[in-house]
Amino acid sequence: MKILGIETSCDETGVAIYDEDKGLIANQLYTQIALHADYGGVVPELASRDHIRKTAPLIQAALSEARLTAKDIDGVAYTCGPGLVGALLVGATVARALAYAWEVPAVGVHHMEGHLLAPMLDDNPPCFPFVALLVSGGHTQLVRVDGVGQYTVIGESVDDAAGEAFDKTAKLLGLDYPGGAALSRLAEQGAPGRFVFPRPMTDRPGLDFSFSGLKTFAANTLNAVLKTELTLSEQTKADIAYAFQDAVVDTLAIKCKRALKETGYKRLVIAGGVSANKKLRESLTQMMKNLGGEVFYPQPQFCTDNGAMIAYAGLLRLKQGQQSGLAIDVKPRWAMAELPAL
Repeated sequence: MKILGIETSCDETGVAIYDEDKGLIANQLYTQIALHADYGGVVPELASRDHIRKTAPLIQAALSEARLTAKDIDGVAYTCGPGLVGALLVGATVARALAYAWEVPAVGVHHMEGHLLAPMLDDNPPCFPFVALLVSGGHTQLVRVDGVGQYTVIGESVDDAAGEAFDKTAKLLGLDYPGGAALSRLAEQGAPGRFVFPRPMTDRPGLDFSFSGLKTFAANTLNAVLKTELTLSEQTKADIAYAFQDAVVDTLAIKCKRALKETGYKRLVIAGGVSANKKLRESLTQMMKNLGGEVFYPQPQFCTDNGAMIAYAGLLRLKQGQQSGLAIDVKPRWAMAELPAL
C-alpha cells in the first residue's frame, strides 16, 4: 500500500507518501514561522489561509518526488485532531476530496499518535511495550504504550506544556519567535550554578507535570537582576536560559524514571517538537544507559509536525480496515484513550 499523509494541525503544512514495502518515499514540509514571527505566536486565521495556499502544491511535489501519479495511491491519511479547528478543516477537506475523487479510502489520524509512532520511521524502531514521553508546544504527556492504539496516559501537565514554557520564557528574554529553539541555543553559552530553578512537582508522588511556575520564576529572576544591573547582559540571559532548560530537562528525566519504575518497562520513546532538544537527548540517553534500558527518538526532521508520521499511522489503521466517512469531521480536542486498538 502507498499512503498519502497530510498534516495541517497548526503552523506546518506536511505532505508525505509512505510505501508499505519501501518505507518513506516522499516528504514535503512547509513551515509558517516567518508568517507568524511578527505576532510572536501562531495566528489561527493566517495559519488556515496559508494551509489553503500550500497543501495542493505540496501534494503535487510529493507525487513528483515519489515519481507516482494519483492512480498509484491506495489511501489518504490526514490529521483529524487535536489542533486548530480551521487548520484541521483544510487538511481534512483536501484529503476527503482527493480520496473521493481517487476512489480510495481515507482515515483521520490522531496528531499525537502520529508523534508517538514517529520513531517507527527509523531503521531501528522500538518494540512494544514502552513508555512514551510526548513533549511539544501543546502537550506534555507520559503514556504507557502496549501496542498501536493501546495507550494509557499516566502523567500529563496540569498547566503549560514544556514547549509552551520554553516559548514564554524565551519571550521574557527578548528572543525571536519561535523562542524554544532560540532559548536552547542561548543556553549553550550559559554558565551552570549562577541561577538554580526549582524542579516542579518532583517532591511529591505522581507523574504529572507543571511548568507555568518556571516561567514565573524566570520573570522574578529577571526582575531581581534588573535591580542590580541597568540592563541584562547577554551572559546573564544565557545563564538564565541555562538554568531554565536544566530545570525542565531534569524534571522530565525524573518523571520518566518514575514512569519506567512503575511500569517495569525498559524502553523509553521521546517524541514531539521538544524531543529535538540536545540537552534533553543527552540527559535521557545517559539515564537509560545507567538503567540498562533503551531510549528512542524520531529523526530530527520528524520531531516537529510532518506528513510522514501521519502517513505511517494512517497505513497501520487502513490496513486494519479503519476508514473515515464522507463527512468532514475534525476534533480540535481528542483524547488518545478514545482511539481503537489494533
